[in-house]
Amino acid sequence: MALERHSDVDVPEWWRGLGLPGLIDLHVHFLPERMERRVWHHFNHGGPLVGDGWKIEYEWPVAERLARLRELGVRAFPALAYAHKPDMAADLNAWTLDFARRTPECLPSATFYPEPGVVDYVRRALVEGAKIFKVHLQVGGFDPRVAELDEVWGMLAEAGVPVVVHASSIPVPGGYVGAGPIGQVLRAHPRLRVVIAHLGMPEYDSFFELAARYERVALDTTMAFTDFSERGMPFPRRLRPALLDLGLAGKVVLGTDFPTIPYPYAHQLDALARLDLGDPWLRAVCWENGAAMI
Repeated sequence: MALERHSDVDVPEWWRGLGLPGLIDLHVHFLPERMERRVWHHFNHGGPLVGDGWKIEYEWPVAERLARLRELGVRAFPALAYAHKPDMAADLNAWTLDFARRTPECLPSATFYPEPGVVDYVRRALVEGAKIFKVHLQVGGFDPRVAELDEVWGMLAEAGVPVVVHASSIPVPGGYVGAGPIGQVLRAHPRLRVVIAHLGMPEYDSFFELAARYERVALDTTMAFTDFSERGMPFPRRLRPALLDLGLAGKVVLGTDFPTIPYPYAHQLDALARLDLGDPWLRAVCWENGAAMI
């Protein structure tokens, strides 16, 4: 059943029509209030690392955003805070883990940054139940291959927890982006469960190659295929067969970037549905593949 574009109210009917119990969205953000205000200001007005920015669709209080996710039927989602300088990550982890304890649907999440003590606070986050991590190589501006992170990557590979990595050059180039740096990390830690954010756009080809090469590398759909992204970074038709195969192999998961998106949540789902890759692919991407990771 086709989803009526831009109508959040139709979302539960859509996933029920697929025979799903709801949605699992592995790319959602909740941040400490002060940090969130700054992020929203950047996106609303444009600036370093966000380009021209855009009007945020869900610039709402926390309670209203949680209510909308529940109305949509999003059964599991992380908070996905990320550190962009030293001495941030440990405090962010305390906040996101506490937020998850207070929010039944929220997956305990954590982040890290190359700095003294990183191994200790990543280990502590795992002990406290972190099920998913997030790093943003563009905003953080750090090289994922640095020596300080080698033990961290090894620890996460052994734990098998997914790490959502923003490694592509959107919204503007910067940092150690592209498939090369994170690809070298994967060569050293081939069992690492990396989830490439935004399908790797606009460097789709090289990130698809990583997903095909490494057993635990996946891609998330965040903002991909939407009208907003297709205008400037269209998904190449030549990769449609690979997209189908990777999705059915457990290597594509739903991500949206809620709440920091310039269109209703439903439009991301509509963009997936209009690919016409079949109901089994949609079921895998919107529920099964995420459920297998968490």
